[in-house]
Amino acid sequence: MPELPEVETIARALREGGRDGPALVGRRIQGVSLLWRRTLAEPSPAEFETRICGQQITDIGRRGKFLVFTLDADSLLIHLRMSGDLLVEAQDALIAAHHRLLLELEGDLRLAFNDARKFGRVWLVADPQRILGGLGPEPLDPAFSAEALYQRLKNTRRQLKPLLLDQTFIAGLGNIYTDEALHMAGLHPRQAADSLSPGQAARLWESIRAVLLDGIQRQGASIDWVYRGGDFQNYFRVYQRTGEPCPVCGTPVARIVIGQRGTHFCPRCQPDPKGE
Repeated sequence: MPELPEVETIARALREGGRDGPALVGRRIQGVSLLWRRTLAEPSPAEFETRICGQQITDIGRRGKFLVFTLDADSLLIHLRMSGDLLVEAQDALIAAHHRLLLELEGDLRLAFNDARKFGRVWLVADPQRILGGLGPEPLDPAFSAEALYQRLKNTRRQLKPLLLDQTFIAGLGNIYTDEALHMAGLHPRQAADSLSPGQAARLWESIRAVLLDGIQRQGASIDWVYRGGDFQNYFRVYQRTGEPCPVCGTPVARIVIGQRGTHFCPRCQPDPKGE
């Protein structure tokens, strides 16, 4: 699943031009083709077409793992989920097998939502906070300080790995960047959140920001056939490196399952506080 750096990379490319496509800000939506009904979460297909056609894209950003298109009167929200991607194409290009939604744009272009596994969803809403309001703070927001993270951590006994994956706790982290941040911070993924000292919380805050900024700089991680163009996968510390030497101490990277999620860590750099 694309995480914060991958979604941020896509948002910037669509907003400013990139990934082999032009900038879309300022272009007007001229037509719609909904090729897979369940891709559209709301409103109805008929209302979606009526409302969105004629609206101009005034900005493209990101909230957590959501892409946020600000339009004249509404907001278009897209969550890529497991396999989604957005492609800018010529309007007369052949429709690919996994295209689920097409938006025809000014300049003989179209924005295609391609989603092989059909888990991605699209919303057209007047108030984006109705969908996004439950998300946790943005980890790169200047207002989200180390102290703010510490205060949130000390109020829960949940294990760090599943807690950091919870989008209501912090928005945007997924399996890759959580494993990388915990390794950089020297914290075991099973450690209870409320057991962290202020210093450990500060180290985790710094590590989360560092791996996300590095991921954005490298345009995300390209680890399968879904997301294209990034090279952060060449700089992984522990993620998907089971049995390979830790870049810090040389100990083989271990893999365990926490909350049904594969989790990678260094047994020496990230000792289990319970000694398990």
